Amino acid sequence: MSVASTPTAHATGREKWLGHLALIGFAAMIAGSFSLGHKAAPFIGPLALNAVRFIVGVMVLMGLLLAITRRLPALPVSPWRFAILGGLMSIYFVLMFVALKITNPVSTGAVFTLTPLMSAGFAWLFLRQVTRPLVLIALLIGAAGAVWVIFRGDLAAIAKFDIGRGELIFLVGCVCHAAYTPLLRKFNRGESGLYFTAFMTAAMMIWLLVFGGRELLATDFTSLPPVVWITIFYLAIVTTAITFFLLQFAAQRLPASKVMAYGYLMPCFVILYEGLSGHGWPAPAVAAGALVTAMALVVLALAPDS
Repeated sequence: MSVASTPTAHATGREKWLGHLALIGFAAMIAGSFSLGHKAAPFIGPLALNAVRFIVGVMVLMGLLLAITRRLPALPVSPWRFAILGGLMSIYFVLMFVALKITNPVSTGAVFTLTPLMSAGFAWLFLRQVTRPLVLIALLIGAAGAVWVIFRGDLAAIAKFDIGRGELIFLVGCVCHAAYTPLLRKFNRGESGLYFTAFMTAAMMIWLLVFGGRELLATDFTSLPPVVWITIFYLAIVTTAITFFLLQFAAQRLPASKVMAYGYLMPCFVILYEGLSGHGWPAPAVAAGALVTAMALVVLALAPDS
């Protein structure tokens, strides 16, 4: 499916709503990676895990590209674009799994919901997209709900800004993800979604093989429990191939602030997955914070584009 670099202003109403639907699927799938990643994190290093998931992801995406086009894909124009984007997302994914060794999936999911506000800032910096007041208010409300979840509804902890080490580590990764979204549009040269995603994944694979090669070679893959392999293939196929395509699709049709705003659904999905898998439900105060972020998303989705 061809996804041209369509400016938001030129996207039709139908295209925009397809972008919104794509992002709901994106949020649901990404949330699953927090719960699975938390289970797999104690058994494998973050560099090794992500290197393998991107090797599998490249094989899947390049295979699809070859099957659809029936020819080997040409190397991209200006490959430095993919090097920058791949570097940003490699940092995000590695820090995500470092954080999941330390903290819980709900807290990391809540940290991710801070990315829309940061993304709006980067969108102004890179694209000169100006966020409308209504959208900015919704972003601030959503961020407040995220902070409430991160600090587990503890006013004393909020007053001291007593943020956990895992949450702080993941926040650095989320800054990289927030910068990635507007750059995704800025760097697109009209490539199809599948082509762009395939070479993006290849760039991340190269970064992780360069910096994670030693950890990869030191890992005894024959002794890993099944949950690690389930996580690797889920990450490779669902949260690499599918969600990157959904994000790229939506980023060509919606402002960066709205694209990343769908991260506001993350705590709700993570809470649902954790509860259904028997890991318990959060305190009502924490769940209320997640609900506030989801309500902010409704405001953002209905607000005029910036």
